[in-house]
Amino acid sequence: MENYSTYLFLGLILAIYILYKILGNRKVKQALNNGAVVIDVRSPQEFDTGHFPNSKNIPLQSIGKEIKSLRNLNKDIIVVCASGMRSEKAKNLLVREGITCHNGGSWRYL
Repeated sequence: MENYSTYLFLGLILAIYILYKILGNRKVKQALNNGAVVIDVRSPQEFDTGHFPNSKNIPLQSIGKEIKSLRNLNKDIIVVCASGMRSEKAKNLLVREGITCHNGGSWRYL
């Protein structure tokens, strides 16, 4: 019985995670279709190995210096990186600054 409860709990966590990813991706795709700007927060070296078409490279450590220019775009922003970790940090910073922003996760899956 104890193993059953553990598997049930893990299954519930997995289902919540999958639902979160599906709904999050839907919002990102909608923002992209509405003309959002894609900002890749990886290093220039990583960006040069491949990136989402028409994305702009602003490394995570430089994103704070670009707040004014990003705000002046007057568009939603989608931040991406290699895995979604750095883009989550960038998203949180931009949202705190009042910029509508979405974490697109890995640029490969956008």
